[in-house]
Amino acid sequence: MTKEENESRLQRLRGVVSNLPPKPGCYQYFDSEGKVIYVGKAKNLKNRVSSYFHKEVDRYKTKVLVSKIMDIAYTVVNSEEDALLLENNLIKKYKPKYNILLKDGKTYPSICITKEYFPRIFKTRTINRKWGTYYGPYSHLGSMYAVLDLIKKLYKPRTCRFPITQEGIERQKYNPCLEYHIHNCGAPCIAKQSHDEYQECIEQAREILKGNTRQLSRALYSQMQSFAEEMKFEEAEEMKRKYLLLDNFCSKSEVVSHTIDNVDVFSIANDENTAYINYMHVTNGSINQAYTFEFKKKLHETDQEILQLGILQIREKVGSRSREIIVPEELDMPLDGISFTVPQRGDKKKLLDLSQMNGKQYRFDRLKQAEKLNPEQKSVRLMKEIQNALKLPKIPYQIEMFDNSNISGSDAVAACVVFKKMKPSKKDYRKYIIKTVTGPDDYASMQEVVRRRYTRLKEEGQPLPDLIITDGGKGQMSVVRVVVEDELHLNIPIAGLAKNDRHRTNELLYGVPPMIIGMKPESELFRLLTHMQDEVHRFAISFHRDKRSKNALHSELDEIKGIGPKSKQLLLKKLKTVKQIKQTQLQQLIEILGSSKGKLVYNHFNPINAV
Repeated sequence: MTKEENESRLQRLRGVVSNLPPKPGCYQYFDSEGKVIYVGKAKNLKNRVSSYFHKEVDRYKTKVLVSKIMDIAYTVVNSEEDALLLENNLIKKYKPKYNILLKDGKTYPSICITKEYFPRIFKTRTINRKWGTYYGPYSHLGSMYAVLDLIKKLYKPRTCRFPITQEGIERQKYNPCLEYHIHNCGAPCIAKQSHDEYQECIEQAREILKGNTRQLSRALYSQMQSFAEEMKFEEAEEMKRKYLLLDNFCSKSEVVSHTIDNVDVFSIANDENTAYINYMHVTNGSINQAYTFEFKKKLHETDQEILQLGILQIREKVGSRSREIIVPEELDMPLDGISFTVPQRGDKKKLLDLSQMNGKQYRFDRLKQAEKLNPEQKSVRLMKEIQNALKLPKIPYQIEMFDNSNISGSDAVAACVVFKKMKPSKKDYRKYIIKTVTGPDDYASMQEVVRRRYTRLKEEGQPLPDLIITDGGKGQMSVVRVVVEDELHLNIPIAGLAKNDRHRTNELLYGVPPMIIGMKPESELFRLLTHMQDEVHRFAISFHRDKRSKNALHSELDEIKGIGPKSKQLLLKKLKTVKQIKQTQLQQLIEILGSSKGKLVYNHFNPINAV
């Protein structure tokens, strides 16, 4: 599309927008092929749609959307609630490219109760409303199997797939299977269990799947008491068995408060491209549904926008009729007969916190799963986290860290470790012997090493790091900045890891003047930074230890020119110590080393009587 054609397109669309009514409704954007690419809702159609064309759009994805729009259609409705519901229906119908979309929930299993003459109860991942009624989906398989196991023990529904009919039973068409003989089925196929009795069991199973376990438990207890009063002890014993099974199941479920009944809870967790909405349903104080759905972001939608659409789609998917919805923030979402609660304390706040914890855990699990399949993804994520935390101009692909090591200024050394893609690049590690500093001056030593390191990289045309991290606070950062920026005129970001009174690293510093960067010490990124710090400590200390060891092993024999390692070993083997060698006569030294070398050793220790 030429520039003139694009201007003509925008001018035509602005003309359409100028005629939009200032009323609530939904709008649809069409591409050049007449396909719906975006559906939106608005309190005021004219104001909302015109914002795409008359304001400077600063989001790249929104600019892309606007560049694809060839036509606009709209529908006026009576209220904001109608606009919200219409938007949801249109999104489901057209599945527009630029709308957030609920990921397919087929990965979650559900429990199905079929519509057969003698219904079956089983788990499935295929949803077909013609077959029966579905309960779920269940994100936690353990919970689903626990419910199925309870229903099996309580009501013993049939597991065979025969299309059992009343006519077939009367004609004795069926034979009992093994399940009947091992007492796992009541054998309705041969009329051992009546149709009415079987249906009553199925109805009670439905109540369990709906979460109405407390009401059912009270009903079972009441039946048990009635049978006992009527002297029907076998029936009373059966009711007692069912009551205890159900009571044990209830005691293991998540109980919040028996005063909270028929309430939905929604919370949202985010990463860059995906939103995770956790949904929980509470009945009689117990959580009977809990799972998390993923929504793929398309246009940098806000949490409110995603949550509004998610609430509608998820409630419709699970068939919720709750009149109260607990949410983490106020939503501009009028729904007839439904109240929104943003709890600040109490049992409802505990429910919201639990939902948020589950959403964050799900996001973390998905992230870990993706990173196992693609290890590079974790490195990129952590590099982006550092970039965002420090507001760096580019991703810190190469990070370098320095450390000094000395004992009261003696054997002073320093080390530089290099991390590339958040992993140690050991071939790039460097050791330095301090040359220009005398005494224990850490600041001067650090400046010498940094100067030597980056002067050489500049001269050799080697790539410079994207971030320098000093092992220390404001002082170390300041002296490094003097060398890097003032002397070498390099533009390299400098951060620092500072320690607390217990000599434990507890904060990350950055900026001029250095400011504390908000980062939890238990976070994955902070642990990685402290790992870098430990690595530079290890490298510097091991180099310092090696240097001290070499000095400790140095002896006067090393100063005698012409006496090599083998000769020294031979002397020490025969005479044991340097002191003994000093006192040995010339003739004995010649016998051990030979004439020339014996004279060298004798003359070194006896310069007055040299021969």
